[in-house]
Amino acid sequence: MNRVIERARHRPLAVGPIRAFEAVARLLNFRAAAEELHLTQSAVSRQISALEAELGAPLFLRGTRHVEITNDGATLLRAVAPMLDRLDATVRQIRVGRGRNVVSVTTFASFSSLWLIPRLEAFQRSHADIDIRVSASDKLVGLDEPDLDMALRYCAAEQAPPTAIRLFGEMLTPVIGRWLAEQIASGQAPPLNSPADLVHHALAEEEDHSPSAALLSWRHWLSVKGEPKLQPRRWIVFNFTHQQVQAALTGQAVALGRMALVAESLASGELIEPFGPAGRIESRNAYWLVPSQVGQSRPEVAEFARWVLAQAELTRNAMEAATRVFKS
Repeated sequence: MNRVIERARHRPLAVGPIRAFEAVARLLNFRAAAEELHLTQSAVSRQISALEAELGAPLFLRGTRHVEITNDGATLLRAVAPMLDRLDATVRQIRVGRGRNVVSVTTFASFSSLWLIPRLEAFQRSHADIDIRVSASDKLVGLDEPDLDMALRYCAAEQAPPTAIRLFGEMLTPVIGRWLAEQIASGQAPPLNSPADLVHHALAEEEDHSPSAALLSWRHWLSVKGEPKLQPRRWIVFNFTHQQVQAALTGQAVALGRMALVAESLASGELIEPFGPAGRIESRNAYWLVPSQVGQSRPEVAEFARWVLAQAELTRNAMEAATRVFKS
């Protein structure tokens, strides 16, 4: 029996669950980690549970609306994070040495889920010789990291680095899914003719208390629209923007959509602006492409940057088209 226990203590951990653990620990969200790893949420949960069973200790405290890392989880993360960074850097060196071109991009989770990843397949189809490595995190990563080629960021113009290239601006607008719109049209759900009508609906909000996030909040929008004290039927609070959009798509709530990230869904009719252009407010922030000093000299990085800029132009056109539809 003692030999069995001794072998278990020295048995190495599988890399798959370790990477799932690192993603959940960094994002504190199982769904966002699953999207980043291109796995199902249940698969990530199973990997974390298997890792916890292997270690004999819980790594996360799972709540209904949030995930917290335990002390044991924090201890493991301090060892795991630099290990995975070294592993990824080594893999990249091997690929480059074997003739594979790799472009490493850092961006925030919601932009990755709502804008970059849905478009990425098209780039990969036409550039089979270029591997794209996306690191999605709401933690700002410095571009002095040797393994990063560019960042896709969101900030005000005065906060953008001198080398940043503007992709598109920011505009906020309430959005609902097609199902809720049909329910309202048939009289089976309360109307949404003016901001005051939001008192009868659930609002999806992001749980972010930073100063910049305040300008993206419902409270700010309601103040601009003359309803600073309005209380909705209920609040549904999420960790990330893409979760709010999903709540709107499924008819659970009215979300405050970022036009740049939902323009295609508006054009397809999956999402609808109940107040039309009158519901939109502009933000001083914008989206930027920031190349690293080392990466911008490589042809594959320049090619990916050109593709991102071309996609950004399509998004700007989609935003303008949404405005023209309502004006016509």
